[in-house]
Amino acid sequence: MSHRPTGAPPPRLVAVLGPTNTGKTHLAVERMLGHASGMIGLPLRLLAREIYDRIVKARGARCVALITGEEKIVPPRAVYFVCTVEAMPLSREVEFLAVDEIQLCADPERGHVFTHRLLHARGTYETMLMGAGTMAPLIRRLLPSAEIVTRERFSSLTYAGPKKLTRLPRRSAVVAFSADQVYAIAELIRRQRGGAAVVMGSLSPRTRNAQVALYQSGEVDFLVATDAIGMGLNMDVDHVAFAGLRKFDGKRTRFLHPQEVGQIAGRAGRFRTDGTFGVTGECEDMDADLVDAVQEHLFQPVAAAEWRNAKLDFSSLANLMTSLAAPPTFDVLKASAESLDEVTLRQLAADPDIADRARDKPSLARLWDVCQTPDFRKVGHEEHLRLTRDFFEYLTSRNRRIPEDWIAGQYRHLDRNDGEIDTLSARLASVRTLAYVANRPDWLTDAGAWQAKTRLLEDKLSDTLHEKLMARFVDRRTSALMRGLRVREDMLAGVAEDGTVTVEGHYVGKLRGVTFEAEHGASILEEKALRAAATMAVGPEINKRLGQLAGEADGAFSLTPDGMVLWRGQAAGAISGGSPFAPRVRLLGELGNPAARERATRRLEAFLAAEAVRRLGALRKLETGMAEGKIKGLARGLAYRLIEAGGVLDRTPVRAEAKALSQVERRALKGLGIRLGHFSLYLPAMLRPDALSFVQGFADRAWRPPTQAISRLPDPAPAATALAAFGLRAVGRLAVPVEALERMDDLMRAGKPGQLTDADREGLGWSAQETKEILRALGFAPTTKEKPGEDMVWRRRGEAPTVKPSAPSPSSPFSALAALKDKPVPARRPRRRRKAKAANP
Repeated sequence: MSHRPTGAPPPRLVAVLGPTNTGKTHLAVERMLGHASGMIGLPLRLLAREIYDRIVKARGARCVALITGEEKIVPPRAVYFVCTVEAMPLSREVEFLAVDEIQLCADPERGHVFTHRLLHARGTYETMLMGAGTMAPLIRRLLPSAEIVTRERFSSLTYAGPKKLTRLPRRSAVVAFSADQVYAIAELIRRQRGGAAVVMGSLSPRTRNAQVALYQSGEVDFLVATDAIGMGLNMDVDHVAFAGLRKFDGKRTRFLHPQEVGQIAGRAGRFRTDGTFGVTGECEDMDADLVDAVQEHLFQPVAAAEWRNAKLDFSSLANLMTSLAAPPTFDVLKASAESLDEVTLRQLAADPDIADRARDKPSLARLWDVCQTPDFRKVGHEEHLRLTRDFFEYLTSRNRRIPEDWIAGQYRHLDRNDGEIDTLSARLASVRTLAYVANRPDWLTDAGAWQAKTRLLEDKLSDTLHEKLMARFVDRRTSALMRGLRVREDMLAGVAEDGTVTVEGHYVGKLRGVTFEAEHGASILEEKALRAAATMAVGPEINKRLGQLAGEADGAFSLTPDGMVLWRGQAAGAISGGSPFAPRVRLLGELGNPAARERATRRLEAFLAAEAVRRLGALRKLETGMAEGKIKGLARGLAYRLIEAGGVLDRTPVRAEAKALSQVERRALKGLGIRLGHFSLYLPAMLRPDALSFVQGFADRAWRPPTQAISRLPDPAPAATALAAFGLRAVGRLAVPVEALERMDDLMRAGKPGQLTDADREGLGWSAQETKEILRALGFAPTTKEKPGEDMVWRRRGEAPTVKPSAPSPSSPFSALAALKDKPVPARRPRRRRKAKAANP
């Protein structure tokens, strides 16, 4: 307790008035810390907790107390007291005393409390009242000796007009006037912009601080709040958007007063940073007069202060109620309407049992004390009335305490963290009621223990509620990505050895070779964020890899049959056209410097061209021979058609030209690797697996038949070049391996002419039906009817059957000639060579 020395100057009474962002609260805290003791009353429990934490950080927890209706932290040697206005312990003498947002003395619900502090709360050395400039005339009339200091706003505030929710600038606060509207707006912002923090007056300080920290850290760029942010909550807001200009004040829905709009809009801007305000959603545009008033901070002065008699008469219940209804004695004071505590008192007084218990002064004081219990739960007045009646009965019974069983049962019911946001919020409101009970000085037997338990329970539920709010209204991955994009130099991004890419600790995709495979986003915003994060996070790494790819030797590359070009085992490009010796490649992915991508593309094409020379040497040799004129005439025409067909040519259309080839021309074609088969002309070297797998990369990827088996042709049938890429040619409606056809011809010639046994057919891997279909398509027809257990004999249509002539009869004149013909011809004796004469010495 502080005492003024004799002869000291009179206490200073100063009113610091001005709009938001003038540093009034900051000034009061600094002034308080300059005194040996001090007390500051704040309009919200949230704001009281914020200022308490700030002073604790500056002076230590042992000298700072926090006193609100639901929470009391009072160290034994506390000298600085941070309180809600209603909870200020005015019996404690301090050198400095301050009351913030003093213009609330005109508030219909709480105004009488602020008016009482305005008139009666004083520090022994200095008293400071902080509030809006509209209070200046009223303070001059009520407190003529007060010094009025006017402060100008540090930054300008301008109207930005209507904006869609999806077009709001970063660092915006959207103000709504119901929990449902707050939730709906926050949900929309999560889907469209990544997420939003939520601040409402019903939140516990711990939840509110966690949500504000979420916004202040930049993890989300938007804040959705009720008008609670208008009461001194300091945040880095650049723009305030009103989602409505009407609010329910507890009795009716009305338009916001201009000064209320100014108080809320004034949250935009920080110190010297200018701010803007506007409307959003379905809110109607502000009229010009309202805009001018807010921008110029010109509002109607407060005409009167709400007042209720503080000198109550506890001699009887009737006298108490009469003293509460006493009229003010000064013309600028207005009798306040019945508040909740008065309504509760009047209704309890009508109960004969309650009236009988409140006959003596202590019981009557206890009744009034109980009636001032706040209705945190908002479950209906009847339920609140029942609760206060129970409290009064407990506190006027034998031991004059609320039973341990009652609060323990309530605690057990609330000690759970399941449920969603609304359930947790309702549970927290009930915990606030328990905390209020525990912080009354003489309502519980072991108040200290219950204060600690309710504080821990509130913290636990607050943390759970914060997590639920985060889960519902914040897309953490998208928010982290968006935040990383804005702070590129500080973005935490990395590519692991296995190609996993993370940004700000969140998995965003995988880097395979030079291709980034982004994680699929759940929304358009997330997809956009992922793409942008990919550009920043893996762009430099891809440029590095593109440079490495362009300088690699051919051994680092390979080709798959489906046309994918691999680099170090990872897909880097795909064949997109051209020919084997002049290929075109499409480099995979989209990221990377254009010049680096062009060099990498040219390198892949060079690898393919070199690989074509290695694998398709026979085709290259044939093309070179054609170019150098090594074959001419009919042979040249056949070779040209063979190249056009991809290395496999059906012999039927060129049978006449092939038959007319001279021996010299045949040798020339054979020398260039061409085989003149019975059914096809082809390059055997082009049928090797390595050659086929290369050529298949240039073929149509929609049809991929097996290379060593018969398959049915699709409709329409592929081109001859597409079939040749798999070593096939069309036979009727079947695709048949070229070399298998030639083996069939060899088998039909080796045994009985025209006969293909079941063993031969099975060796080829053909079914009986496939064999018949192939032979008929090649122009063969059976010479005999099919009989079970007998192999069929086939002949090409238009050819006479091969029949051995019968021997002539012995009496025929040709019998002797036939005998001579059948008689074996003796072998000719070799001629003896003369020995060369020895040369003369």
